[in-house]
Amino acid sequence: MRTFINVEDIGDLRQALAEAEEIKKDRYKYQELGKNKTLLMIFFNNSLRTRLSTQKAATNLGMNVIVLDVNAGAWKLETERGVIMDGDKSEHLLEAIPVMGCYCDVIGMRSFAGLTDREYDYAETVLHQFIKYSGRPVFAMETATVHPLQAFADLITIEEHKTKARPKVVLTWAPHCRALPQAVPNSFAQWMNAADVDFVITHPEGYELDPKFVGNARVEYDQMKALEGADFVYAKNWSCPGVTNATDYGKIISKDMSWTIDEAHMAVTDNGKFMHCLPVRRGLIVTDDVIESPNSLVIPEAANREISAQVVIKRILENM
Repeated sequence: MRTFINVEDIGDLRQALAEAEEIKKDRYKYQELGKNKTLLMIFFNNSLRTRLSTQKAATNLGMNVIVLDVNAGAWKLETERGVIMDGDKSEHLLEAIPVMGCYCDVIGMRSFAGLTDREYDYAETVLHQFIKYSGRPVFAMETATVHPLQAFADLITIEEHKTKARPKVVLTWAPHCRALPQAVPNSFAQWMNAADVDFVITHPEGYELDPKFVGNARVEYDQMKALEGADFVYAKNWSCPGVTNATDYGKIISKDMSWTIDEAHMAVTDNGKFMHCLPVRRGLIVTDDVIESPNSLVIPEAANREISAQVVIKRILENM
């Protein structure tokens, strides 16, 4: 594996989950793999879980780690070709990327969607520049459209806590005060479609995800109906994906607080477990009672970010 972006990159999911279980039992079993190897983690956006978990995973594998916060510790970078660089951006990404590649063996890259130009965001321009020009294996630590490390951790968490062979998993939109990317719901949908689960997506009309991520999922616009009998409830806000109306891309078209996950929503589930990628806005996405309940998996889910990252980095090292 040289790149990690989509679920197809991980290969057989059962094997990947078995590997995650093995690593969780002994995080330091493969330390020799990363000896004298360096991971460069590049952040164009803020991070807590991704930064900490991925750095920990790499050190578990014996790697050296360099962390670059582009906004706080580097020149402002231009990403477009053909521009006259007479503004506040001092360096072009096309020079910066191969220079970065000189100092490391593997690159993890994080860059959010701009939410103004759907075509640009969904082309994953920055990510593909790193893949093309760095000369190094590259894995996504969240991009404009996907967050595969999170989705893999989510699947590990579901596998660990399911009580039936094929659980019902519901991805539900919830309100938010800011316009957020579709990366987390996109990847969650992609990975759930690949897993052996009964998968349902529910959201207000106008929030339809890109069909390539929705896949074979059942889409239900009645949230309470979607939640009936659910074993896992994954709440997440996303801004309008612009599928049915491109001019609405990145906009907030609903703030309907009736979609906030509370005890009444969870009451129609089958003793459902609550999930969220964090950080979460309490009172908007979920109520205190739900996120603090014994059925909340947000902390085990976050802990599994270390495991998903370690499986991915291990596989990249094994193929170098």
